[in-house]
Amino acid sequence: MEALALPSMNSLTISCSNLQKGSFANLPRTLHHCKFYGQSTLKFRPLHGTRHYSNIIKMQSDSEDYELKQMRDMAAAKKRWDSLIREGKVKVLTPREAGYAIQLSDKTLLDVRPSTEHQKAWVKGSTWIPIFEVDDKVDPGTLSRKVTSFMMGGWWSGVPTVSYNSRFLSEVQEKFPKDADLILACQKGLRSLAACELLYNAGYKNLFWVQGGLDAAEEEDLAREGPQPLKFAGIGGLSEFLGWTDQQRVAGAKEGWGYRLVYSARLIAVFLAADALFIGAQQLGRYIQDLRSH
Repeated sequence: MEALALPSMNSLTISCSNLQKGSFANLPRTLHHCKFYGQSTLKFRPLHGTRHYSNIIKMQSDSEDYELKQMRDMAAAKKRWDSLIREGKVKVLTPREAGYAIQLSDKTLLDVRPSTEHQKAWVKGSTWIPIFEVDDKVDPGTLSRKVTSFMMGGWWSGVPTVSYNSRFLSEVQEKFPKDADLILACQKGLRSLAACELLYNAGYKNLFWVQGGLDAAEEEDLAREGPQPLKFAGIGGLSEFLGWTDQQRVAGAKEGWGYRLVYSARLIAVFLAADALFIGAQQLGRYIQDLRSH
């Protein structure tokens, strides 16, 4: 049995407000490569007089407790997923083996990625039902999470704020009977493993997991549709624009100098734009100062 090696999940930022519902309550609020924003235990109180220092200590303590709980949740989930693999309840496939299974055995590939990744590239003939979807609500809590996500690296990675799709299980059940052979895949392999656990607990027993996700697939492994390679579907933000992702570096090594020159030109453009903004801000500051002096 192939050992389970959990992949990185930098590309996922998840809101956990819905993870307390139904059979999905056991999914950990944080995954190794994810940022989850749920109900924090931080308690903000007015800081007055001698209570100022004690309140800071309280906030730090609550934050540490929350992080410890996240680590415990993740460790518990990893044990459950290890058990599913070890006991053969979920079979492990490489991307190439998944491609063979789709072509030769008519097995269905269930794509559980959010729309931001799926619209860039998808496996031909696959069924798309996201387990997490981009959170497009505009309530204060969602807006706060989006701002926090952006400030904590979303500007660089392009990671959107997503939340659990509460209709995931019902949509799968509408399309597939319990005895269907389902190959589950996401971009890096972790969300699809969580989906395997959810479906197994719902009665699906013929489940296959694509280890490493579509990031691990070569172009010849799976028939692709969409405007970009499968490996590029999970990247975004300024890092993608500048070509500073691992996927783009590998592609650049294959394509040669022409490919690299495009991203070098973009880097120069970013520096020029930053300089222009800095100079403009200085000029505006002097103008405002002159107005005040008069």
